[in-house]
Amino acid sequence: MGRRIFTSIVLVCLALSLCQAQTDKRKAFIRKYRNIAIEEMDRTGIPASITLAQGILESADGTSELARMAKNFFGIKCHDWQGATYVMDDDKKNECFRKYRYAEESWVDHSDFLVSRSHYAPLFKLSKTDYKGWAKGLKKAGYATDPNYAQRLIQIIEDEQLYIYDKPGKRYSRIVGEVTSSIQDYGDNAYSEQVIYVNKIPCVKTKSGDTFEAIAAACGIPLKRLLRYNDKNETSIRPGMHVFLSNKKNKAARGYRFHKVKAGETMYWIAQMYGIKFNKLLQYNYMTVEDIPQPGELISLRGAAKLF
Repeated sequence: MGRRIFTSIVLVCLALSLCQAQTDKRKAFIRKYRNIAIEEMDRTGIPASITLAQGILESADGTSELARMAKNFFGIKCHDWQGATYVMDDDKKNECFRKYRYAEESWVDHSDFLVSRSHYAPLFKLSKTDYKGWAKGLKKAGYATDPNYAQRLIQIIEDEQLYIYDKPGKRYSRIVGEVTSSIQDYGDNAYSEQVIYVNKIPCVKTKSGDTFEAIAAACGIPLKRLLRYNDKNETSIRPGMHVFLSNKKNKAARGYRFHKVKAGETMYWIAQMYGIKFNKLLQYNYMTVEDIPQPGELISLRGAAKLF
C-alpha cells in the first residue's frame, strides 16, 4: 500500500513538473514574439492575439519540428511559394511546407498569406478586438481541418490574456512591464488609445487635430526632445503619421527589408512608418533630403550590405 501511494505521489509530481515546463515555454514564446505580433496587427489589421494564439497552437509553443527546422510557426504549406521548402509528413506523407531563414519572416509571411487570399477577406471587416470572430472566421475559411480549431484559439487567448495585445498602450505596458524609461505615464491621457508599437518603439498614430505640442504635454516629454525623437526641427504633422515617444532605430524590424513606394509618400514618411532614423534611411538608399522617391520604387529599410 505504501509503495503504491509513493508511486502515485511521484507521478503527480512529474505531471505537475511537466505542466509547469509547458507553461514556462508558452510564457517565453509570448514574450519573444508579442512585439512582432503587435507590429503585424498595425500593418495589416490582424489581431495580435490571433497571431500569437495561432503561432502557439501551430508550432506547439515553438517546439514543433516545422518551427525548429524550417522557422515555420504557422504550418503554411508551399502553395505558390517560390522560396526554400521543407518536406515532412502531415495530413499526407511528404507534404511541402514553406521554409524561412529566420523566425520573423514567418510571422510577416503569415500576415501576407491571410491578406492575399480572397477567402479570408471577410475577416478584415471585423474589429481588431473581435478575437472570437476572427477565430471562428479562420476555421470557416478553411485555415485548419481541426473541427475544434476556433475554440482552441479562443481558449489560448483567454487563458493567456492575449487580448491585451490587441489594445497597446498603458494596458500593454502595465502588464508586460516595458514602459520606456523616457516616457512618463503616457497611458493616462487623451492619447492612450492611439499608442501602438512599431519596430518595438512606442508611438502615437496621429489623428486630425493632433499636434506635437499636445502630444508632448500629455506624455510628459519636452517638446524639443519629442521633435528630436522624430527627426523634426519644426512642428508640422499629418494625420496617420507615427510620432515616436522614444528614439527610433537604425533599421526596420527583421522581416521588413524593402518598402514599395506609393504615390505621395516621402522618405520622411517611410522612415516614420517603420520607426527608422531618417538619416539612416537616406544613407541606405544613397539619397539626400531633397530626393523624392518615385511610385513603385523599392526603398531599402535595412541597408544594402547588411540586410540581416
